[in-house]
Amino acid sequence: MANEPLLKLTLVDVYGNPLNEKVYIILRHQGLFEVVKVNRLVKSWFQIAGLRGSPQGRYKVEIDPPSYQYVSQFVNIASSGITNLEIKFPVELKKIASINFPTYAQLSAELRTLLENSGNVKGFEGLTGKNLYDAIGKDDIRRAGLLNIAAKTQNTVLTGGKTVFSAITELVDIRGDRFFAIVPQQLRDDTKNSMATGLFHDAPSLLHRPRDGYVHAGSYKTKDHYGNLQLTFFAGQENWVADIDIDDAAEIEHIFQVINNALPGRDTHPYNVQENLVGYQHIDPGYSFEV
Repeated sequence: MANEPLLKLTLVDVYGNPLNEKVYIILRHQGLFEVVKVNRLVKSWFQIAGLRGSPQGRYKVEIDPPSYQYVSQFVNIASSGITNLEIKFPVELKKIASINFPTYAQLSAELRTLLENSGNVKGFEGLTGKNLYDAIGKDDIRRAGLLNIAAKTQNTVLTGGKTVFSAITELVDIRGDRFFAIVPQQLRDDTKNSMATGLFHDAPSLLHRPRDGYVHAGSYKTKDHYGNLQLTFFAGQENWVADIDIDDAAEIEHIFQVINNALPGRDTHPYNVQENLVGYQHIDPGYSFEV
């Protein structure tokens, strides 16, 4: 006699930890007017019985945890035995109670060096090192953006073995979704050379206005499926500047199959970028959320 069809659900955050809260689950059969509802505390995996198996085992799974974004996925239940499904949830941004940011001493040596060399950041002129980091830290969005881009550039290796981050010499403007930095022309050349390996490709630069006294010198984006790093270069008479950002437009929905973004109209929110980097790219920017 065949074993009863069972769905084994594992519900985790981007770090792989159980949600540890009560969740509401709806399974809608995709061929019949049948609905299975489950409301339970999730501390580890659990099984759901009473489902149809293949060839009539296709369900739409809708899950709405209190502190995480509403996710919907399809699953095909095997004709008998256990069907495994792990679903990873990004946090509901409006439910973030606090953020655990690293102290200055906990930053990488490379990021500390860059901050020490950045004494002319717009709005923070004259501040460097820890003083600059602490001043930036008064704005959680700005600090999150800095840590996101630092982590992504430290994990983007160019042809020749150097990282994008290693070429950044000085920060000049730090925003929530991007930062501007003085870079050598060699970074532009290394980025172009990395197109041959498939790391970068040409990208539109229409939304990246040249800084006063500079002209466009190319825009390039990594070929990540989600969370692309974009480098837009501007050439000046004395130096080069790069506009560096991580593109997350609408991608949080695709990665996690989220129904509605937590903050409509703000596609590239640094907290969504963090969830993308940790959950999909396995890059940790060094900060986490308390929900």
